[in-house]
Amino acid sequence: MMALVGSCTGLTKSYGSRLLFENIALGISEGERLGLIGRNGAGKSTLLRILAGQLEPDSGSVSLRRNTRVGYVPQEAEFPESHTVHEVIAAAISPGPNAAHLDELERAALIGQTLGRAGFTDFTLRTETLSGGWKRRLAIAREMAQSPDVLFLDEPTNHLDFEGIQWLEKLLSNAAFASVVVSHDRYFLDTVVNDVAEIDRAYPGGLFRVEGRYSQFLEKKEEFLLGQSNRQEALANRVQREVEWLRRGAKARTGKSKARIDNAGRLMRELSDLETRTAKGVTQIDFTGTDRRTKRLLSVENISKDLGGRTLFRDLSFTLSPGTRLGLLGLNGAGKTTLLRILSGELDPDSGTVERAAALRTVYFDQAREQLDPGQTLRQGLGAHGDTVIFQDKPIHVAGWAKRFLFDSSQLDRPMSSLSGGEQARVLIARLMLQPADVLLLDEPTNDLDIPTLEVLEDSLNDFAGALVLVTHDRYLLDRVSNVVLGLDGRGGAQLFADYWQWEQARLGPADVPKPAKPESAAPK
Repeated sequence: MMALVGSCTGLTKSYGSRLLFENIALGISEGERLGLIGRNGAGKSTLLRILAGQLEPDSGSVSLRRNTRVGYVPQEAEFPESHTVHEVIAAAISPGPNAAHLDELERAALIGQTLGRAGFTDFTLRTETLSGGWKRRLAIAREMAQSPDVLFLDEPTNHLDFEGIQWLEKLLSNAAFASVVVSHDRYFLDTVVNDVAEIDRAYPGGLFRVEGRYSQFLEKKEEFLLGQSNRQEALANRVQREVEWLRRGAKARTGKSKARIDNAGRLMRELSDLETRTAKGVTQIDFTGTDRRTKRLLSVENISKDLGGRTLFRDLSFTLSPGTRLGLLGLNGAGKTTLLRILSGELDPDSGTVERAAALRTVYFDQAREQLDPGQTLRQGLGAHGDTVIFQDKPIHVAGWAKRFLFDSSQLDRPMSSLSGGEQARVLIARLMLQPADVLLLDEPTNDLDIPTLEVLEDSLNDFAGALVLVTHDRYLLDRVSNVVLGLDGRGGAQLFADYWQWEQARLGPADVPKPAKPESAAPK
């Protein structure tokens, strides 16, 4: 058994009157790669920050082995202004154990090696010019430069393209240090981690942990949920029998009958506790199709587009019909979002034509969340006019509409700016659902969504009767939803493939693309 690097006991954390978790206990061993999962708002990021020493718990303690070096990569990394990537890594190395006995040449070599491993070729790049994906690589490289014994990462695949995700998978899988990763990327979890823990107050102790990959975790979770369901049913039957006995009334209040009354009370409390812990809210997503029967909703004929002196695609042609679920693939900068903007009518191609069916209704999910006004309240953001929203031609009270997306009515007057990324994503999906659509254009709809919400989103997209075009780095969702994919190489070329894995094999070669087994959902049947 591997030695412990660190552990925690009795961790409890609340924000105001809202309890996130209580009495959490777990250990982290040498070489362990722990995946931390859970619903939005369950406290994953908070627990990660407490374990990494960034935040104090309300109660409980975290203990690390002596001289343990800790690295922490938050969801949104910050860097000093007007610094080059070289300066960022140099500053990280200077106080670290690696730099103590290095001369200037050796130190320069270590900086170059660290940046090179992260994929940087130009060390003079300034941090403010980097894309989200390259900022994420730099943030990870900055922690790696300090030779951590345990590295904590919060949603590290966000903003990374497919190449970046594969780089990170290889980095963590081959690392000598332990890591704890908060992630909703199911293929990433199945490829990298060797231990999975889900935070949920439905579990005794607030945590359910399984040694193994994510697919193995799902199998064990299914067994647990089945056992929990059987236990709840058996307990309910026992409570019903005791209630019937109590209603008949005990003729003699003997010691035995009093003990039975006490036992009945205990059983009722146990059942109530179990029902409270197992009660779950699931986002209800249902896009509204127009049932249009037109075979050609949108046709693209020989379109080309240059941006920044580079040809993104040329002479591109395809047709969207009802039932077409097209996935767009390509590395960052290949032109996926640009193509979506052309399809939506926001942008014109340089050449070629885009033909739309008469009165075509298109709904666009914007990656940058630019359609949300941070100054609005949640009530306004959800699309309410007064106290109602109109969904599928029927008025629904805004409180009920909010509940479909796991919002409490007490949150309705909160400003949009106070919502988390996952909450904002749910608001945007709620808004889009109010608009009848022939074509859905979705640009990274999965960012910040938890796994249960992702599963509901996938089912809804598969049930959508119109056409959809999907840009996502979530390979699992892409596999489940798309029935054809279009690969953009960012140099003008574009080609249709059956699925993501065929595109990867064409890009890298078959030997470089291990295809993970599809983990099935652990939701009760």
